[in-house]
Amino acid sequence: MTRPLPPQELAAPPRWPTTVVIPNSWTPAQALAVIELLNDLREAVAALYLDQMQAHLRQEQGDDGTAVEREEDASDDLTF
Repeated sequence: MTRPLPPQELAAPPRWPTTVVIPNSWTPAQALAVIELLNDLREAVAALYLDQMQAHLRQEQGDDGTAVEREEDASDDLTF
């Protein structure tokens, strides 16, 4: 039986690896599946946050609003 975690353990941030190791044994089909997953994830995040991300980037880049904004479709595929 598993004991419940104390509240401080529940609130601890996840420990993400600092590097991503990609196996060199994937088949082309497996590599394509990963790329498709990443594209789907990108589209899902953009659907929720695209406006906020663009505003954040403009703020970080110091855009004063005089630059011409270029519209980009959030569903554009990444090219590799």
